[in-house]
Formats: sequence, C-alpha cells, structure tokens
Amino acid sequence: MSRTLMLRTPQHVLTGGLAIVFLFPLAWAAVASVSPQPGTAQISGWGLGNYQTLANYQAGVVQYLINSTVVSGLTVAVTLVVSVLGGYAFALFRFPGRNLLFLITLAILMVPYATLLIPLYVLLNELGLQDSLIGLSLVLAMFQLPFATFMMRISFEAIPAELREAALIDGCGSLRALRHVLLPAVKPGLITVGLFAFLAAWNDFITPLVLISDSDKAPLPLAVANMRQQVMGIVDYGATEAGVVVLALPCVLLFLALQRHYVRGFMSGALKG
Repeated sequence: MSRTLMLRTPQHVLTGGLAIVFLFPLAWAAVASVSPQPGTAQISGWGLGNYQTLANYQAGVVQYLINSTVVSGLTVAVTLVVSVLGGYAFALFRFPGRNLLFLITLAILMVPYATLLIPLYVLLNELGLQDSLIGLSLVLAMFQLPFATFMMRISFEAIPAELREAALIDGCGSLRALRHVLLPAVKPGLITVGLFAFLAAWNDFITPLVLISDSDKAPLPLAVANMRQQVMGIVDYGATEAGVVVLALPCVLLFLALQRHYVRGFMSGALKG
C-alpha cells in the first residue's frame, strides 16, 4: 500500500501543479472582478459593480450572450452533421480516391485560417451573408470540419464491422443503420467533436472581428475586447475581468459535465481492434 502511494505521489504532485497553473488565471480574474479597484465601477468594497458595467455596455451582455450562443449552436450543429456524414463515408465505404480526398481534407489544417478570412469575407458578401451570425457560424464550422471529420472517421472505424452488417441484414439502409445503430455507438466521438466546435466558436475573436461590423451582432469575446477601448483608450480592467469570467464559466461547466465522454472520444481510435 505504501509503495503504491509512493509511486503515485509524483503523478499527483505533477497533475496538481498543472491544475494550479491553469486554474490560477481564472481564479484571479474571478476574485479581481468583484474586488475594489481604482478606475472601475467597484471602487470600494466587494461587489458586482463591474458586472453591472458589463451588463450595460452598448447592446448589453444578454444580447452578446445570445449572439455567442446562436453562433456556437449553429457551428456545433453544422460541424456534427457534416463530420458525421463525412466520417461515416470515409470509414465504411470504399470508393476511388477515398484516401486522397481524406488527405486533402486533413491538409486544410496546415493552412493558417487567418489567411482565408479576407477571401471568405468577399464570398460571404456575394452570398448576402456578410455581417450575419449565420455566415459567421458557417465559417467557424468550416475551420472545424477537418479535425471533426478525422475524429468521426476513427470513431466509426473503432466500431466492429459486424454491427453495421447485422443492421444491413435486418433490412436497414445505410442512413437508417447510421441513425439507429452506429450513432449511439460513437456517442463519445460526437461529444468530443461537439465540445471542440463549441469551445472554438464560443471563444473565437479574430473571425468575428473581420466578419462582423454591426456591434449589436457581436459575440461576447468581441464585445469584451471593444469595451476595453470605450473611454479614450483607457482600459476598464474590472469590467474586462468580469467579461472573462462570464466567457469562461460556460466552458468550464460544459467541460466538467462532459469530460468522461471527452476522454473516451479521444481514446476510441486507440481502442480499435
């Protein structure tokens, strides 16, 4: 027993130290957002003055939260639908050029996404989707699809082939077998892809900065960044820290709720065979 404890102690110390390193900035921002600071709405005593400043900024924090929720939700939906169909096709169907097409899909990951924003801005303008939450969601989903398709392919490949064959023998078509048999089996992969897409869309700043010009349609990260420069370039650190907390809290809660499935999703490819 003591030997096992001694072997695990370095691991616990390392993981505990890493947890402190990663959690300290968030904990510091949470404390600073309610503590008294000169030049903020919370000058004396502890309170929620900085959150009131954030809530009353331009269209209001509720509107910015709605914008971020809409963008993130649409991004997750588009990413899941396209990556599931793509991963299903790449994993279980044989067609000419399958591997080459998959490599081309993965090659998109090597292209810095910032270099694509201006061409995408022009394309969205021609489609009438410029300065819209739908256009922003489509662009964010496009950036997620190579990784998402890769994850769904390895998730489908980890399923025993006999499972799909049995469904086809029982009279299911390919899409019906996907919906009723295979999707429940790749639930961890779905959650991993959805969580990645949500976090990327929720926290993205560069893409909305280029594609969104209407301040009322700005997602929360862009609104928080704009709020820093609202008074002659003077930064309201209290309100900014309140914005950081509001941004981070949904991500932390969602990750804690889904962490078990998240880890299983990453392990699905390793467990194949």
